[in-house]
Amino acid sequence: MDILYQKGRASAAEIQEAIADAPGYSAIRALLRILVEKGHVRHEAEGAKYVYLPTGSIEKAKRTAVRHMIDTFFNGNVEAAVAAMIDGKSKRISTAELDRLSKLIADAKAARK
Repeated sequence: MDILYQKGRASAAEIQEAIADAPGYSAIRALLRILVEKGHVRHEAEGAKYVYLPTGSIEKAKRTAVRHMIDTFFNGNVEAAVAAMIDGKSKRISTAELDRLSKLIADAKAARK
């Protein structure tokens, strides 16, 4: 899916080329078939090959992935997930990012009133 979101569209061969230590072509095709069946990907005929495209936006995919991570690793607790990301010892998040997060939280609180 990462490759399809990056490229916008790609054939099975192009996807295989983009993956380091990629599985075989048949495995790529099988995975694409499953993604099509689940509705995550669609395909279009382009000459003798299929070209695959994601069906949803990357923003929706991000939200779904984050929700799944929170449900899986934090039992659905958003506060615990955010706390894990912004612990005071971490240098991974800048002061500017913390300020933007504070504003997002304030905006969310104001929207509930």
